[in-house]
Order: sequence, then C-alpha cells, then structure tokens
Amino acid sequence: MAESEGGEKTEDPTPKKRKDAIEKGDVLQSKDLGAAMVVLAGAAWLAIGGPILTQALAELLRDALRFDRGAIEDFEPGRAVTGMLLRVALPMAALLLVTLLAAVGTPAILGSLGFRWSAIAFKGDKLNPLAGIKRIFGMQGVTELLKAMAKVAVLGALGWWLLGKRLQGLTTLGRGDIAGAMNELGQSFVFAVLVMALGLFAIAGIDIPAQIIRRQRRLRMTKQEVKDEHKQSEGSPELKGAVRRRQMEAARRSSRQAVREASVVLTNPTHFAVALRYRPGEDAAPVVVARGRGATADAIRALAEEAKVPMLRYPELTRALYFTTRAGQLIRQDLYIAVATVLAFVFNIERARAEGIDQPVVDVPGEVQFDEHGRPAA
Repeated sequence: MAESEGGEKTEDPTPKKRKDAIEKGDVLQSKDLGAAMVVLAGAAWLAIGGPILTQALAELLRDALRFDRGAIEDFEPGRAVTGMLLRVALPMAALLLVTLLAAVGTPAILGSLGFRWSAIAFKGDKLNPLAGIKRIFGMQGVTELLKAMAKVAVLGALGWWLLGKRLQGLTTLGRGDIAGAMNELGQSFVFAVLVMALGLFAIAGIDIPAQIIRRQRRLRMTKQEVKDEHKQSEGSPELKGAVRRRQMEAARRSSRQAVREASVVLTNPTHFAVALRYRPGEDAAPVVVARGRGATADAIRALAEEAKVPMLRYPELTRALYFTTRAGQLIRQDLYIAVATVLAFVFNIERARAEGIDQPVVDVPGEVQFDEHGRPAA
C-alpha cells in the first residue's frame, strides 16, 4: 500500500512544482494556435496592405521596363536596384512585423510568454533513440498523428469548398480587364486565407484543452513527492528559528514607538497581541496602535515588557480587535463597553492589585467572536 501511494502520480502539482516546470521550459503551448494567429495576421495584412504592395510592385515593374537616354548616360545599377527595392521594403517589413507580433502574442495568450535559458540548454536524453521511438509510437505520437489527420481533413474540406464555390468565377477572369481580374483574384485569395485561419482556430480550440490536460498529467506528483516538498519548504528547525528571529526584529523596529504609546496590550495569550491607546481629551475612542500574530505578536509582548506597558489576557477580545481593526484605526463601536471596562481597570491597576482585585470579565458580542483562523465562532 505504501509503495502504491509513493509510486502513483495521483496528486495535483503544487505551486512550487508548477514554478519549477516553467523555469525548465515546460509551459503550455499550442502550435496550432500559433499557426492560426500567424495566418490570421497575414490575412489581415493582405486585406489592408495588399493593395499597397500591389501598387508598389506595379511601379517597380513599370520603372524596370522603362528607360530613356538619361538612364543610359547616367547608368548606376546599384542606385537603381536600391530605389526599386525600397518601394517594396516597407510593405514587406510591415508583414514581417505583423507576423512576428502574432507569433509572440500566442504564448502571451496562453500565459507562457518569457525567455528561459534552461529551455534551450543541452539535454542528453533527447539524443536517446529509444526515447525518440517511444515518442513516435507512444500515446503522444498517436495524438499528433490524429491531429495532423484532422488538420488535413478540415483544411482540405475548406479548400474544396472554396475552390468549388469560386471555380467558375476564376475561370472567367481572363475575359475582363487585367486590373479587375487582379483585384478579384486578390479578394479571393484574402478570403481563402481568412477561412483557412478560422479553420486553424477551430483546430486550436480542440488542441489547447488537450494540451492543458496533457501538461496537468505530466506535472502530477506522487504522495511521497508532495511530502518531500513540504519538508523542504518547512526547512530545518535552525532555519525556521533564524527566520522567526528576523521577523521579530523587523516587527520590533516597526512597532517599538507604537507600543511605547500604548495604554494596554491585550494577548491571546500566545498567538495574537493588540496594543491599544486611549488618551482622554485627545482620542475620540480607543485606538489600535499595533497588532500582530505569530512573530509580530511575540515582538509586541517583548516591547510591552520592555516599556512596562500593562499586558492582560483576553483571548476573545484580542481576536475580535485583531480581525476587525487595523493599526491606526478606532475600535468598533460594539466593542466600546468591553474595551472601556479593560481600560478602567488599567488606569487603576495599581490600586486594584493592592486591594487584590482581579481583572474584570468582559463580554464580546457574538458577531465579532472569531477563532484563531478568523472564522466566525458563532
């Protein structure tokens, strides 16, 4: 049973596993979506920039076939060729830019945009012929074959439909003027490319969920791997102690002055700590000057001892203040009575201790009672 739990990959990948996979280049990708994006960008460019390119090519052909006496006397082939090529350079550069943006936009849509050196690093297992045969004849190879057949079927059907629909019109183009024929041919070509792009998007709509499922299965973990990763993230006791000490130092620096101004510090007694200040005539109501849990609570208690600020144990009231009020804010109105009772005891604490009077019991309204996780206790 233990071997089964440790060997079968039945657990969803952890955030760390996903992050490590991304750093190694194992990201969600779809070649079909990339092809569809590039083809669609090309179709859009043909619809917008095609006439510009056609006009540039026509001017290029006209100038190439036309010459006069000046062209013979001042013959400079380099300048002539450069001038001709510059006319078509801008439209072609626009086409390259559009397709490049489409290629980059594909991983951006899938959330996989980024350059990773580990993805292009040398991998010796890629040279293993047995691994290559397994990829070809395994489930991945069968899936890729089915995808290729689906592409051929879809694109072939679209091509047949387009050809059958426009065949009669194309065969009669030569009967009209050449300009009209070229315009009609260009429109037919743009429409065909656009339809092909939509067909590729339909295929990508099937491919992307398949890629998501395949990657999810590839990243699955065994129960033992999850346990080992959890142990690594927990770290050694020495490391956790060092982290806790750094947290306490940071909390002490940020809370030192606030705790010195506090009238009382309420504790949980160990998980939470809330420092309250009330100055009659200055504060409209008690103010939470510092609050924290864990290492921050430890730092607040240590600072309170250092500054000789009274500390009282009120678990329910401490949690209520922690989860309902931020540092620097007045307490909630429904906690006025409970906090006023505590402050009245604190302001007369010396006399109360001399007379042996215990700290008062306070009632916390049910709607502000919480457990240590912040869930309503009621």
